Amino acid sequence: MASGTTTTIDTLIEARWVVPVQPHGVVLENHAVAIAGDRIEAILPIADARTRFAPRERIELAAHALIPGLVNAHTHNPMTLMRGLADDLPLMRWLHEHIWPAEARAIGPEFVRDGVELAVAEMLRGGTTCCNENYFFPDVQAATYRRLGFRAMVALPIIEFPSAWAKSRDEYFDKGLAVHDEFRGEPLVGTSLGPHAPYTVADASFERIRLLADQLDIPVHLHLHETAQEVEDARREHGARPFARMQSLGLVNDHLIAVHMTQLTDAEIAACAENGVSVAHCAESNLKLASGFCPAEKLRRAGVNVAFGTDGCASNNDLDMFGEMRTAALLAKAVAGDASAFDAAATLRAATLNGAKALGWDERIGSIEPGKQADLAAVRMDAIETEPMYNVISQLVYATGRQQVSDVWIAGQRRLRDREPVDLDCDELREKARRWRDRIAGA
Repeated sequence: MASGTTTTIDTLIEARWVVPVQPHGVVLENHAVAIAGDRIEAILPIADARTRFAPRERIELAAHALIPGLVNAHTHNPMTLMRGLADDLPLMRWLHEHIWPAEARAIGPEFVRDGVELAVAEMLRGGTTCCNENYFFPDVQAATYRRLGFRAMVALPIIEFPSAWAKSRDEYFDKGLAVHDEFRGEPLVGTSLGPHAPYTVADASFERIRLLADQLDIPVHLHLHETAQEVEDARREHGARPFARMQSLGLVNDHLIAVHMTQLTDAEIAACAENGVSVAHCAESNLKLASGFCPAEKLRRAGVNVAFGTDGCASNNDLDMFGEMRTAALLAKAVAGDASAFDAAATLRAATLNGAKALGWDERIGSIEPGKQADLAAVRMDAIETEPMYNVISQLVYATGRQQVSDVWIAGQRRLRDREPVDLDCDELREKARRWRDRIAGA
């Protein structure tokens, strides 16, 4: 709708810097992003924007970089309630002796709802606007994300042993597909198929997963090649590496989001590139559990879509995508033996547009472009820790802390205002978290 010579829009965000991610490596100084409804209408110099648009709300961010909302490509967000529960242990001991027993005592709809609420508040305060979720009770997860206006891809869990969510293989599939049907067409919530890992899912389930992924055109979210022990055990049990087993089952394709991938041959990297596999690289979780080193730069140079994930708070301890970017970039350089590996612009892209691509949402989010959904994060850059300013993208990756995120929008709606989540009571979240701590620690 035009008013005189100006067009009425909902929001005009004027920023010292706009970092659109696409085009790659570009920084736009003194630019504005115009938002109409849930979409980006235009990106243009502030002076031109003031002439062209009549916004219902104008926001001036004179010291900020405006970036696409960060995409956390692998999370177990209800596990925020297990943050710090069993630290400093190797993966299998951590899982079998601590995490799975604790889950058996606590897991249920309330645990999942409260954990997701805590996670959403943390993610918003760190500039994350979208997550790729993988946990039990996907119905509760999806409903909670929808209620809070947070963008999420929710995995439909499949595992061969009974849980509080389902007791048999058929029940996992039946209940998961019911969730898919319930949330089909939701603007902010999508679903994927979530087989836990090759060592916990049988061939018959994987065959059914492949068929469903093709029929429904949804991602397959899978822990794969997380540790050397996993690979060695698979060779003994199946006579093949897990990746080769997934190839034989038809799962190595552009639906696959392969998480961790610390143990890879050059042939496996080439197969990922050739078949459109996305890799969710969880640098800090892999380091903390001593799981191994994902060859992120080799994957990137081969043309594989590499995204970043934090993993769950039980194995990483936070959902900090700024921390994840810095760690992933530095680790990639060390692993590649090359200081130019995973440069700052490639790192920011992995945390935004590549994550969106892994989810199949790169036409919708992941960059600041006209026509895309307005998922944005404003990052204050005049902190002592980020002065002086030479290169905005380098500063975002190597020096910026998540505490510098001031405001966040998802689909054009403000979800974080001056560091306070909208529609979430942080005091209530703290109280719920402490009640769960008492319950889990006292069990």
